[in-house]
Amino acid sequence: MDGEPVRFRRLLFLVAVALALGLGVRAWVLEPIFVASPSMEPTLPTGTHLFLDKVTFRLREPRRQDIIVLCSPERDGRDLIKRVIALPGETVELRAKKVLIDGRELEEPYARHKREGELLEGDDLGPLSVPAQSYFVLGDDRDESRDSSVWKDPATGEPIHFVRRQDVRGLVRGMY
Repeated sequence: MDGEPVRFRRLLFLVAVALALGLGVRAWVLEPIFVASPSMEPTLPTGTHLFLDKVTFRLREPRRQDIIVLCSPERDGRDLIKRVIALPGETVELRAKKVLIDGRELEEPYARHKREGELLEGDDLGPLSVPAQSYFVLGDDRDESRDSSVWKDPATGEPIHFVRRQDVRGLVRGMY
């Protein structure tokens, strides 16, 4: 009987340690995420479960074609999954749904256009210079994605073309 309170305290201690470690891993290392919209299809189908790597971007800056999670620049409290297209200091332009970086067409085998024959908002844009500590990002399902090509400030209606580095939460990693 005397051993029961000791075992209970030990168990409580182990549960507390496990909980603290789990929460620490989720907060600073790796977080499970869920693809809730079709904006990254066909690369990331709606309903896919992935991991958000929160360590890599402490060691290096985002690169072109990285798939990232970011806080929405429209400040609606949502996290979004998008692909990095243009980096700080580059000039990006969209011409008839084609992406040009510094005047050269970007090879994009992952991009999909469901409405190829329609000219949509954001299909022609720029040229725009990407500011320091910012990125131009697009969804892979270009005609259905809300991204750098169409975001607007809800208060002013002004375009928001870039994601600030501080709003990048991490790098998307494989399924779980």
